[in-house]
Amino acid sequence: MSSSGDVPSGPTALEEPEATNDGSASPEATAIGEAPMPAGRRTVFWIALGVGALLVVFIGILATSDLESTTARSALIGRIAPEIVGEDLDGTTFDLDAQRGRWVVVNFFQTTCAPCIEEHPELIEFSERHSAGDAVVVSLAFSDRAANVREFFTVFGGDWPVLAADTGRYAISYGVAAVPETFLVTPSGVVVEKYLGGVTANFLDAEISRLSAA
Repeated sequence: MSSSGDVPSGPTALEEPEATNDGSASPEATAIGEAPMPAGRRTVFWIALGVGALLVVFIGILATSDLESTTARSALIGRIAPEIVGEDLDGTTFDLDAQRGRWVVVNFFQTTCAPCIEEHPELIEFSERHSAGDAVVVSLAFSDRAANVREFFTVFGGDWPVLAADTGRYAISYGVAAVPETFLVTPSGVVVEKYLGGVTANFLDAEISRLSAA
């Protein structure tokens, strides 16, 4: 126990700033007495921290990536694809029926789903291969927040329609139980395959080639 004349050494005790040779306060003293970080800077700090955490998770998952997808039964196969109409992240209206004449990869995903994160670079690769417009990807968020989806695509990229709001009805109409789930729709608008698990660009191209020749 300190005597009555001692100064407490806890965090609430602030000493007078120690002057340097030029009369200014020392860096240590300034650090002790400086004002709290403004609210705007705190917001930027936490956003940067969140983005950094996402990148760490992303890199870690890719380092152990082993994507596998399997075809699955679906009552939709052989039928016209159920309607998908909604506003994407850019505020543009996406309409699946308006995509006739090209293949459509309908991908249900979630920003915290490991296989979804694994397959994301593959979807980017596929989209870039088909930038001429013969095939397109559309992503629908599954039980996710629009803010999370927007941040995900801002950090990791991806230049295709992404529906992040009011997508629950589409998950129901497509019979989605877990993610990732992907449906391949022909240029005539017919669902021809359903895939469970992460897909790759090569796999999707091979499937399109196989089904085009059938």
